[in-house]
Amino acid sequence: MTPDILTVLIILGITVILLVLDVFRIDLTALLCMLALRWTGIISTPEALAGFSSNAVIAMMAVMIMGAGIASTGVMNTFSEHIIRLAGASKRRIITLVSASVALLSGFMQNVGAAALFLPAVLTISKRKRIPASELIMPLGFAAILGGTLTMVGSGPLILLNDLLRNADLEPFGLFAVTPVGLVLLAIGIGYFFLLGKTVLPRSEPGSAGSSVQKKLIDTWHLPFDICHFKIPADSTLIDQTPETCGLWETYALNILALCHEETVLYAPWRHTPFTAGQELALLGEEAAIRRFVTDFSLRSIQKPASLARLSDPINAGFAEVLIPPHSPLIGTTMRDLAFRKNYAVEPVLFFSGNEEIKGDFSDRLFKSGDTIIVHGLWEHISRLRANDACIVLTPFSVVKQDRKKAIIAGLCFAGAVTLTIAGFPISLSLFSGAIAMVLSGVIRMDELYKAVEWKVVFLIAGLIPLGIAMQKSGAAAYLAGLLMNLVRGGHPVLILFSVACLATLFSLFMSNTASAVLLVPLVINMAKIGGLDPRPLVLLVAVSAANSFILPTHQVNAMLMTPGGYKNSDYLKAGGGMTVIFLLAVTALFYILYV
Repeated sequence: MTPDILTVLIILGITVILLVLDVFRIDLTALLCMLALRWTGIISTPEALAGFSSNAVIAMMAVMIMGAGIASTGVMNTFSEHIIRLAGASKRRIITLVSASVALLSGFMQNVGAAALFLPAVLTISKRKRIPASELIMPLGFAAILGGTLTMVGSGPLILLNDLLRNADLEPFGLFAVTPVGLVLLAIGIGYFFLLGKTVLPRSEPGSAGSSVQKKLIDTWHLPFDICHFKIPADSTLIDQTPETCGLWETYALNILALCHEETVLYAPWRHTPFTAGQELALLGEEAAIRRFVTDFSLRSIQKPASLARLSDPINAGFAEVLIPPHSPLIGTTMRDLAFRKNYAVEPVLFFSGNEEIKGDFSDRLFKSGDTIIVHGLWEHISRLRANDACIVLTPFSVVKQDRKKAIIAGLCFAGAVTLTIAGFPISLSLFSGAIAMVLSGVIRMDELYKAVEWKVVFLIAGLIPLGIAMQKSGAAAYLAGLLMNLVRGGHPVLILFSVACLATLFSLFMSNTASAVLLVPLVINMAKIGGLDPRPLVLLVAVSAANSFILPTHQVNAMLMTPGGYKNSDYLKAGGGMTVIFLLAVTALFYILYV
């Protein structure tokens, strides 16, 4: 063992410990690893910084941008609605359908791109079904990785494998040669979360960050959140009255979020809007006050009408906190002066001024600097307030509008990028061209482009790429591989298969899986010749096992999904550890049965 090999192994060991124990943020740990390799002289400065211009990093940035562009068109909302209709209320069926969908796509394109494309839909499903995002995103990522084993073009190592075989004068594999193995591995991965999801997946608040914000608002301001629906019968005394004259706010301290009549919806109806027979109401307020109002005006309780469903959908509506800043032109005016409901179509629910909190009727309270108003309405309506310089909307939200034209353009840009990749052009160049095409076509703006990139992931991958370079350059990778090969040489074929799978798994955690294949394939071919085995199954095993990267978030897919899922390294150790062991046992058995 040379001093350089020893140094690299020490840095590798420290990096693993820091990642496993969550001592620092993962991106900081990766950057410390990069700097340590440079300052110890193992790699040069260009090699240390190579990660920032690597194909992996540029490709990942590109798919993040394209994923955001596709999400902004609302097309994945349609997909999420189909999944919800098919799966119903079953979380297991949702996981199964999403995992199968992303895996099939991943079999014919880069798995990180497939995961990025499906992420918005999964977040939407999480919000709508109130399932913690952490219980959906990790299965999505694992399925995207496993989907890369379905065909010989599903991942970098499998694409590269036939070239390596030709260089060794061995017969290449056909497109679907690996499919039987990939299908079994995918079924195992889906079944793993289907059976053990409750045990191995971390739990968090339902939905994504957006729903956590809503929960915080509701808890902080003690807001009612159940929307009740009623119909005005022909004999109701509410007919011909208005929200103001019936005492809706002053007497009952209730809020009317919408009125619907013959599919025509009026959100946050104006105080002078008359009630008529047959109208359907969406009311928000304390349960006792709603019961009293319903009894007093003989209203009939109904199921939520389809025309009012958007109000209960966190993707489309929710609470927002609005602040009156100093020097605002609103200071000294009132809700009544502004015709607030009529002009903005949102319902004011609570008014906070100084230490005073008011629910119900605050139409004639004068606005002062620092006053806070809690409103409820559609995000597209609340965005009108956000565009008004007279107030500040403190609650983050996004408005997703279904734009068929932009959806088609975004789909063409994405398909074009994938086609270029399959045609053999560099992955980073192809995908980044697709991302810039989305900008030029107006699907996504430049300022949105920068927001779409998860920079934590960029620095994580860029910081770890030099570790792979150092392991190859110093000879540490070959040293470790040689040690293992010497241990199993002449052993039973099952032991050899298992050892090769373990080695490829280990290398893929800290090197790109393609680099792992390049390094290990020549060693495995020599090992097979010494043991009198057919080398083709062993090199295919290397390429498949390079996908076994679940135990740490160092794979591009896991790294990209770590922030949206709110995961820690320990979450991957818990869920990915079991998946890693099952994967190793499965590929060993499959290759022994099918190929050896």
